[in-house]
Parts: sequence; C-alpha cells; structure tokens
Amino acid sequence: MCGIVGYIGRDDALTVLLDGLRRLEYRGYDSAGIAVVVDGKLKVVRAKGKLRDLERQLLNRQLYTSTYGVGHTRWATHGRPSEENAHPHCSGPIALVHNGIIENYLELRERLEGLGYTFSSETDTETIAHLIEHHYQGDLFEAVSKAKRELVGSYALAVISKEEPDVLVGVRCDSPLIVGIGEDEFLLASDIPAVLPYTRKMVLLENNQSVRIDRQGVKVFNEYGKEIPLKISIIDWSPAVAEKGGYKHFMLKEIFEQPRAISDTLKGTYSLEEGRVFLPSSNLEEMPQIENIRIVACGTSWHAGLVGKYLIERWAKIPVEAEIASEFRYREPLMNEKTLVVCISQSGETADTLAALRLSKEKGAHTLAVANVVGSTIVRESHGVIYTHAGPEIGVASTKAFTTQIVVMTLLGIYLGAKRGLLDSEEVKRLLKSLLKVPRLVKEALETDSVIEEMAYSYMKKEHFLYLGRGLGYPLALEGALKLKEISYIHAEGYPAGEMKHGPIALIDERMPVVVVAPEGRVLEKTLGNMEEARSRGGTLIAIAEKGNEKVKRVAHEVLEMPKVEEEFAPAVYSVPLQLLAYHIADKKGCDVDQPRNLAKSVTVE
Repeated sequence: MCGIVGYIGRDDALTVLLDGLRRLEYRGYDSAGIAVVVDGKLKVVRAKGKLRDLERQLLNRQLYTSTYGVGHTRWATHGRPSEENAHPHCSGPIALVHNGIIENYLELRERLEGLGYTFSSETDTETIAHLIEHHYQGDLFEAVSKAKRELVGSYALAVISKEEPDVLVGVRCDSPLIVGIGEDEFLLASDIPAVLPYTRKMVLLENNQSVRIDRQGVKVFNEYGKEIPLKISIIDWSPAVAEKGGYKHFMLKEIFEQPRAISDTLKGTYSLEEGRVFLPSSNLEEMPQIENIRIVACGTSWHAGLVGKYLIERWAKIPVEAEIASEFRYREPLMNEKTLVVCISQSGETADTLAALRLSKEKGAHTLAVANVVGSTIVRESHGVIYTHAGPEIGVASTKAFTTQIVVMTLLGIYLGAKRGLLDSEEVKRLLKSLLKVPRLVKEALETDSVIEEMAYSYMKKEHFLYLGRGLGYPLALEGALKLKEISYIHAEGYPAGEMKHGPIALIDERMPVVVVAPEGRVLEKTLGNMEEARSRGGTLIAIAEKGNEKVKRVAHEVLEMPKVEEEFAPAVYSVPLQLLAYHIADKKGCDVDQPRNLAKSVTVE
C-alpha cells in the first residue's frame, strides 16, 4: 500500500526519486524517505508526514548529488507513523525500502538480536535489512537472494549497498514491482505512474522474480535464481493523463473523464450489425458449461460486482453470488470446474482478491479477471481477463474505474445471455444500442455538477447520511455512502430501501439527510413508498431520478435530474451525482480529497 522508487542513471537521483514518489502519493502514506550514496557514504533522510516534510528535511541537511538511490512513501502497518519507522531502513552498508508484510518477522528479529543486531524501529522491514547484512559478503544480489529464502509474507523490495556502487536489487513476492528501461537510465517502482515521465518500456515483474540492475542493463531471475529473458511491455498511457489538467483535484478530473473511459472500455467488444459481444481475452469459450458464478471483490469493486449479479441473473439466468474477498477466502466456498469466479480489482493487485483467486483455482474453478492495469498479478494468474480501459486512476476514491467495471459487467451479462441462447441477435442489438448511449448519458449527468456544488453548502456540516435504493439502486446506495465516508469523513450508511423498516428508520429525523437512488423501472413505485416513510419521520430527501418525474418531485425535497435511461443501464449514469455530491461536500469541508486519511489506493496487504 506504499510507494517504491529506485533509480540508476545520468540525472540527479534525488530529483527523480522525489518526482516518482510524488506521482505515487495517491497510494496513501504517512511518512517518506530517500537513500542515496554520495562519495561512498550512505545518506538517508526520512520524515513523518507528507513529501513536503521530507523536502524540508533535505533542505535543512543540504541536498545531495547522486545518480542512484531508492525512495519510499510508507503507510503504517507494523509500527506507528514516525520518522524512525519510516523507510529506507539500514543495516551496515545496506539500505532498503519495502512494501508488504513479513509474517515471521518476530521470529527473525529474535534470532538477529541474539546475533548482536540492534533494532531502532518497530517495523518488520528493519528485520529484512539486518538479515541481508547478515548474509552480505560483497555480492548484494546473492545476499538478498539468501535473505529472501527466510522471509514469509508479502513483499516488494528495492535494495542498495554503499559497497557496490550503481547496483540496485529488486524482489517481488505478492506485492507489485516494475522496472522502467530508459536511455542510459533504469527505474524500479511499485506502480506505473512513477516511471511514465522517463520511459514507456517496462518489465512487469512476475511473482517471486528478482531483478539486478546496474548501468549496463537489467537482469531478471526466476524464483530458483535462474536468469530469464526480459519481457518488455510498452505502456500506452501518456504522462499527461496522470496530471490534473486544470481540475482542482484528480478525483474531479476522473469523474469528468468517465464518458471517455466508458467509450474506451466498449471499443472492440461488440458488433452491432451481427448483434454480438466479443470478449476474446476472457477465454470463456474454453468453458462450455457454467453452473454458477462467484463475483469476488473488495470495496467499490464489490459494489460493481453486485450490479453484475443483477444483470447476469436477469439476462443469463445463472445463479450468481457477489462476495467480499476478505470473507470468501477464510471459509470453504463450494466450487468446481463448472464455477466461474470473476475477480474485480482496479489495480489487479488487491491482496484479498488475489488470495480468493488462488483459492478458486485450487478448487478447479475457471477464473476471470476484471482489471484496469495491464499485466497486473490478478490478470496474469487468471485464466482470462476483461480490461477496463479507464487509464490511470490517481484519486484514492474510485470513480471512473467503478463505472467502467459496471460496463464490463454489463457486457459480460449480455455475452453470457447470448452464449446460453437466452438472448437472440436482435435482443443483443437492442441492448447494445442502449449500452452505447451510456457515455453520452453520463456526460449529461455531469451537467448537474454546478447544482450539486451549490447543494454541498447545505449538507457539509451534517454528521450522518442514509442512502437508500432498491434493485440496481441498492449497490449504488452502498457506493454513494462509501464515497461520502471515505473522502468527507461523514458517517453514512447504504441500505436496501425495503430494509429501512427493519431498523434504520429509527435513525431518521430532521438532522438526517436521506439520499434515494430512484431510477425508472420495476421497483420505482416501491421506492416512492419508502421515500414517503422517510419524509414522514422528518428526513430531508435528496432524490436522484429521471428528469420530469413528478411523483418523485412531490415527495423529495431536492431532486437531481438524470437523463432518460433504461433500468439496466442506469447504474453508470446514476453513480455520477453520487460521486459529485461526495466530492463537493468533502471539498467544501477542506478535506484532502485525493488522499483521504488512513486510506490507500491499492490495498496490497490484508
């Protein structure tokens, strides 16, 4: 959940490291640090807080001139946020940065203390530094390899030694790590945006691989220590897409990028003339019979999975369960070769989802990844993949990744319905025509931005919100509540509207805004009844409904009007005002919208 950057090249390492860490700030962090070698001496600077605090420390100690080093932004797991717990950690000539969790660090620490090593932090990472020094006899790569064999857990490492100038060693085990190959320079990083300004040629390290980088080039080794050929990928993201582009926050920019992101996700997936959906990379043609489907995900991706459950069951008539990955992996789910497990993850690195994927494969299920990052671990380990072409999502609160995940689940539902003979080509054509309108309808939904910004002043001081929805509106109620919680720190709960009488109605009074997702469809009349119940208890009703719906207007205090859209295609459209409401309330409160407290973009530890 942290950021790693390593550099060897011709430019000033400090500048490159700080720039790379700045591009990884969206991952969430509470401290930062760098290590460079200057005139044979290891220079390490660390600071609690943001990168500006690290830069202040560097100015106080005078900037160092070096052409290689490592940097890190830390999100606390073992040990509180502090300067002594910040990375890099050192032992003798060794300095390293680490993402992940070492599960046997207490056992290793006790052994190393018995050998005379002194610990100055509360972290599991310092254990690795001492362990590498213990094995170090002049060959950094060999020492790291020996240390790796004793580590249990998940980790990505970037390691340097002052005694081996211009050698950078990286290791990947269940935590992402990539190598950037530039002109006379090489980078090591935990995520693509850190490397993009310098090169688009990258090696996406696979699990249990190691890398040795020096000024002559890059060598990659498998888990047995055998050198293997480089697999270079060309990343087609431009650095510009990771910049704010005039918007106040990345989150707002990404909300407004949704029409483009949805259009890109739809490209190449259908033939309107033939009435067909194409998902060739899914490898579903290899699975002739599907008896049940498990959609496994975390957080926002789970909400997209709930939308998928509704649509797949409606069109393909296959039993579907949408499950939270962290729960799924710790029980005994019943699966076999006729089970399709769909793993949804924006980053493709989510630890619990990855563990659920591996469990599913052990039980013989066919696995399908829905991810945004090409070559990510979940993608590589799945039998098939459908990509969401959202581009880099920098804001911690997911927006365009969510709506593109919904679009992918919609495509999957149509595909499976046709595959099972339940949707003929004419019906597929009709559904595709409606789906192809979604980018335009999302663009129209974005026109509510100024109205919602004005509304935010009225609600920014509220302490509690209730979000209600039925059918496809229920996952959106969950998502709307999550967005408000994570970026504005206001308590919010999402509920199925029909469950309101089973407890939540007791919370409603004049201080409780109630946001109701009320698209046209089979459950709208029932939703209106729930709205009446909430209003009669004094709740302030904010409804999201189709433009011109007079019934909703008579009940709600405020209505955010959406363009006309068929019920099955409403989720991507109706999610927009929920995102904007959370954004503007958080912004008016002065919250750090892109980097909310205690959160990280990619959850790569349990």
